[in-house]
Amino acid sequence: MNRLSWFNAVSLTLGFAFLYIPMIILVTYSFNESKLVTVWAGFSTKWYGELMGNEAFLSAAWTTLKVAVASSTMATVLGTMAAYILVRAGRFPGRTLFSGMIYAPLVMPEVITGLSLLLLFIGVGLDRGVTTIVLAHTTFTMCYVSVVVSSRLATFDQSLEEAALDLGCSRAEAFRLVTLPIIAPAVISGWLLAFTLSLDDLVIASFTTGPSATTLPIKIFSAVRLGVSPEINALSTIMIGIVTVGVITASLITKQNMVRQRRDEQAAARTQ
Repeated sequence: MNRLSWFNAVSLTLGFAFLYIPMIILVTYSFNESKLVTVWAGFSTKWYGELMGNEAFLSAAWTTLKVAVASSTMATVLGTMAAYILVRAGRFPGRTLFSGMIYAPLVMPEVITGLSLLLLFIGVGLDRGVTTIVLAHTTFTMCYVSVVVSSRLATFDQSLEEAALDLGCSRAEAFRLVTLPIIAPAVISGWLLAFTLSLDDLVIASFTTGPSATTLPIKIFSAVRLGVSPEINALSTIMIGIVTVGVITASLITKQNMVRQRRDEQAAARTQ
């Protein structure tokens, strides 16, 4: 059993401190009575009440949520289809070009992606707003879904699909009844990844948004340029809390599934 050396312990401590101390400071000052974020004047939750009455932030949050749900859903559908073609279709004319177009957003700078999409939307006469942001986010998150799903499909036992086909299923039915349930964890992971990337995006959204649609990252960035306000600290604290609850919930569900699977395996071994 390897023991934790002092160098690894110090490195780990410094790494976690670098990551989490700024978050702890931000959460602490979200309960600050003073409007000056660097001066502590006592404990108060009034900034959370101020945030709940800020229509601009609430509207931006609602727009961001709508865009993230729509774009991640579209990206999951398109990314899963692209992954299935890349893994199962074998070699076909244009495969290299197709895979290159799928994976290009992974290495393309977001500034270039946002500018090219802006020129495209202007060229086709599409007014910038929620629709253009959804299309832009779908474009650059689809590749992440494709990578996640294709890695699962590459290790998938195709004999299960062949058995379903031999039993009378069509290819569409075999995919829906056999393949999709097995790769569902990868599809869900791809959706969550696309959802997170859409929530976090600032650069591409700033190119493709319009006056009628402002996402939360753009709103926060615009507000921070004039100075950090306690309302932004409160908003960031709420987002950190939501992410923390989500991570803990996912960890507990995963642990329960592992315990249930281990119990089933032990029961199956005793019956043999």
